[in-house]
Amino acid sequence: MVSTHTSGNKHSGTKYLPITNDPQISPNQQLLPLTAKVINQDFLEIGGCDVITLVKQFGSPLYILDETTLRNSCSRYRDTFQHYYQGESQVLYASKAWSCLAVCMIAASEGLGIDVVSAGELHTAITAGVKPTLIYFHGNNKSLTELVFALEVGCNIVVDNWHELNTLINLAKERLLSGIPIMLRLAPGIECHTHEYIRTGNLDSKFGFNPNDLDELFRLIIQQKVLNCVGLHAHIGSQIFECQPHRDLAGVMTQWLNKARENGLSINQLNVGGGLGIKYTESDDPPSIEEWSKAICEVVQKACKASNLPLPKLLCEPGRSLIATACVTAYTIGSYKIVPGIRTYLAIDGGMSDNPRTITYQSLYTSVVANRMSAPVTETVTIAGKHCESGDIVIKHAHLPQVEPGDILVIMGTGAYNYSMASNYNRVPRPAAIIVANSEANLILQRETLQDLIQKDCLPERLRS
Repeated sequence: MVSTHTSGNKHSGTKYLPITNDPQISPNQQLLPLTAKVINQDFLEIGGCDVITLVKQFGSPLYILDETTLRNSCSRYRDTFQHYYQGESQVLYASKAWSCLAVCMIAASEGLGIDVVSAGELHTAITAGVKPTLIYFHGNNKSLTELVFALEVGCNIVVDNWHELNTLINLAKERLLSGIPIMLRLAPGIECHTHEYIRTGNLDSKFGFNPNDLDELFRLIIQQKVLNCVGLHAHIGSQIFECQPHRDLAGVMTQWLNKARENGLSINQLNVGGGLGIKYTESDDPPSIEEWSKAICEVVQKACKASNLPLPKLLCEPGRSLIATACVTAYTIGSYKIVPGIRTYLAIDGGMSDNPRTITYQSLYTSVVANRMSAPVTETVTIAGKHCESGDIVIKHAHLPQVEPGDILVIMGTGAYNYSMASNYNRVPRPAAIIVANSEANLILQRETLQDLIQKDCLPERLRS
């Protein structure tokens, strides 16, 4: 249930709109998890669990992950690629969106592989039981330790640059290894309409080889028996609302595949990245998972047919569109401040330490009051975090009913890049995370304690006297 108002301070007592958690609609096109509903007229329920009761039990702030929505998104990607692509396909979960044991296990149980970008994410995926052959290790500056770890694990390594390529060759020769599975990341030079910081596909990017170096790159790899180049990778950005840039990308990558074969390199995988956007506000209108997947499958098949190429194994690596909508964050409302003629600040018990996306990307969110779901919308307020930072604003213009301290505010779409980017700014402990399903709630991440905050602190002996 969300407000119909989008601006201004005058309200007509409009009530929230009905929740549109239609299982036929792609989860990334909805604001709340698929299981969200209102019980007893006023109370928000997710996964069969009353949000107010959850906060009483687990505290706030609290990440609430709906297992049904996450599994639905995973299966939609998996099934759509299998339906529209005539060759082999593999969906990977971009775990940078939210890496923890429970999430990785669920993704793997739905047949997905895992995309990792650090030793920590790789360790999490391995510990969760993901097969190394289904793990793809990305990153523009993998450390020597991380590359050694990847070699020991036996996962696929997505090579990003010349330095990494040469380092990997030397490591393999030192260890008498051969046939190391690698992919090559390329910068395709494709622009997309998204935030500057989450555009990764244009040529002016820290990621990927320059496509102009392809011939030289292919020649070097052919000479190196220690490497087995299984595929090509590209990624053009995040929170994208258009299918055309991905159609363009799929077409460009098929041309690269053809060039590889002309150079005598047999490559059989194409990874087109991820980047499909989600609905954070009523005005957002992203393509569905099905529309995005179908567009890519069709372009790759058409391009391969035109070039008389066998169909490669087609990979994609969604993150945000898999998990963002599946999670909400519940906060307890505290103080408020009225600045006459300007705005009303409504403070919550979290903020930029558990959700840094607003201050980082100027991201927009939608909110509801979990214990006043049927109350009329009468106020426009600014949701402020508790941190000692003027920019700690979670929502600048939130449209809510009248609230009181102690009410529970729910921010939607917080499953991606919230916990994974969380910090201990102001020495605030990171929140707990729970997973809900079939009226049952279980911890998947414990709330940090004050003792946790100083656990790694060290005091030199000279300071103790």
